[in-house]
Amino acid sequence: MSSTKINLVTGATGQLGSHIVEQLRGVSETVRVLVRPGRDRTFLQQQGVEIVEGDLRDPAAVGRAVKDAAIVYHCAAKVSDWGPWREFEEEAIVGTQNIVAACQLAKVSRLLHISSISVYGHPSLVEGQRINEETPLGQGFWLWDYYPRAKLLSEQIARAYSQTTVVRPSWLYGPRDRVTIPRVIPALLGKRVPIIGSGENYLNIIYAADVARGAILAANHPQAVGQAYNVCSEGEVKQVDLLNALTDALSLPRVTKHVPYGLAIRWAFVLECFKRMIFSKKPPTITRRAIYLIGRSTRYSTEKARTQLGWKPQVNIQEGVRRTLEWFVSLPENRHIAIKAPVLAV
Repeated sequence: MSSTKINLVTGATGQLGSHIVEQLRGVSETVRVLVRPGRDRTFLQQQGVEIVEGDLRDPAAVGRAVKDAAIVYHCAAKVSDWGPWREFEEEAIVGTQNIVAACQLAKVSRLLHISSISVYGHPSLVEGQRINEETPLGQGFWLWDYYPRAKLLSEQIARAYSQTTVVRPSWLYGPRDRVTIPRVIPALLGKRVPIIGSGENYLNIIYAADVARGAILAANHPQAVGQAYNVCSEGEVKQVDLLNALTDALSLPRVTKHVPYGLAIRWAFVLECFKRMIFSKKPPTITRRAIYLIGRSTRYSTEKARTQLGWKPQVNIQEGVRRTLEWFVSLPENRHIAIKAPVLAV
């Protein structure tokens, strides 16, 4: 890849965006990032990127960031299972509208839009059927499940640009994860985590650096214009094995309590209803999306990304969990937490 072209990354302070930055800089690519005022820039400064301060909701700031860029990696969005629709709309939809308008004006050669496998919704599948890129989108969205709705709308907006490629990742983990690990580890330490269902389901969890590599491959592939790719896990580790590895690494007793999947989903909905009634900004202790992530079996096909892009995951779950835990306990607020190397039965 040429070192003269400019790669713009939005959402670079987030997990996936930071891994895209890291990999591009690892091969001496020129990287520019759009960062909101007040966000921690330490990692980005260490990577030696050009930082443009501004908000995605500001068309002028987006225009400055996109100017002269060859490839735009649009990773920014509100990644959460809680919050008012207005926040999802502003961060995912308005931001994407501004990105598309700036890309059209600057005539960038590729817009790599980060979507999500959640855009498929909850399709009804027959035994053995997998969700691929031809599966209809937006099926059976839940009440108040704003994240997938916003991701679907922003993907549709991104596709209005003629040079767009879409990547749909699944549940990400890895260093610089500010969404999942900061909730899971304290919950495990507080012995608040049950096994959902039998625990024998395979998780759709994938190391963030593997998705970053898939995004870069897609952004630079000449035949990927106008295409969408599932860049996710087809199932590497069972729920119970991941929980065992985490509790072993934290020197905690293994989780033995089981809660039926259907019961957990219904109870989470009750909690969500209560929180909505009192207009709480704080999410309930569990949400339906959290239960769905850990309790469902993975049913997604990555054949298209494998055959067209030559992509496949490279970091296995054992190595990925080790790196993630080491990063987590290196944070100043977590240095009191002791870990040992996790062992996963895969």
